[in-house]
Amino acid sequence: MQRKRLKKRHPILKTLLGVILVLLIGGTAYGMHKYQSLQNSVKGSYQASGVSKLRNVDQQLANKKPISILLMGTDTGALGRTFQGRTDSMMVVTINPKTNKTTITSIPRDTAVNIPGYESQSPAKINAAYAWGKSKTAITTVQKMLNIPIDFYAIINMGGMEKIINEVGGVTLKPTLSFSYGGYTFKKGVTTHMNGKKALAYSRMRDDDPQGDYGRQTRQRKVIMALLKKSNSITTLLNEDFIQSLSKQTQTDLTFNDLTALAQNYRQAIQHIKTTHIQGSGETIEGQSMEVATQTELQRVTNFIRKGLGLSHATTGKIAIMTSTTEASTDTNTAATATTAGGPGNGQ
Repeated sequence: MQRKRLKKRHPILKTLLGVILVLLIGGTAYGMHKYQSLQNSVKGSYQASGVSKLRNVDQQLANKKPISILLMGTDTGALGRTFQGRTDSMMVVTINPKTNKTTITSIPRDTAVNIPGYESQSPAKINAAYAWGKSKTAITTVQKMLNIPIDFYAIINMGGMEKIINEVGGVTLKPTLSFSYGGYTFKKGVTTHMNGKKALAYSRMRDDDPQGDYGRQTRQRKVIMALLKKSNSITTLLNEDFIQSLSKQTQTDLTFNDLTALAQNYRQAIQHIKTTHIQGSGETIEGQSMEVATQTELQRVTNFIRKGLGLSHATTGKIAIMTSTTEASTDTNTAATATTAGGPGNGQ
């Protein structure tokens, strides 16, 4: 089976770290008012997950040890949606200041799993974990599925992404295929400036893409990279409206002090990124189309994440629905792609 590469980025964490870093370095030059505004904004986005941490995260940060963050995106507020939706994307990020490396592992939203606490409604797609039990259930499911610790989480709704794109003046993209969606028409190869609503429509279409969800994820990545390029400017980072817009659309259990520690001690690791994803195959389970991986594949991903955290080998979890076969997965070097922020791997 040929493995399709998924190289995702998530701008929210990096942008928050960038804001804090600029203000820390700038000090008096930028003024305590903006610093206090940022502190209050971050406080406003704080929400405890309710999960008992598997390890002492304060010690991890204080001793500059590798940490993990579960990043999630939801449909809440997107394209007129007002319900608390399922997660549209889910990624496990590890940041290792010892090796100066970051890993990002994408978990397909249709991955088949027995969701803890909802056994009677399982098997289910993993994107139901957040919808049913919010961040607590989503974190617990990922931890038990891959046998890894999740130290923190961060979530952004796609309606918030729309507002953030508008805040930076829109993004410019060159569509890779022609299609119409959400009241907008996109033409292949024609460079197009998009506001938040148009960019969101561009990134959401799936049914008419020859590559299905893989194609959609590619477009989502391009939107995020375009946003990241815009949000890297100091002018944007110091814009209070941008900071407030960002904080209102995100939810995390990272405190201001946690983010400050990351900005001071972990920022170099974010420049060197290696990515991978769980590769499954489509199966119909109780009338639903789901993605099912082999135990070999799940073990490979567990190994990848635990290595990023500097942890010893451990057997992958047992709550994922696995295929009956155990064919060998594609070599890790093929599945994981090393990229450097700002280098040719970005924005592809």
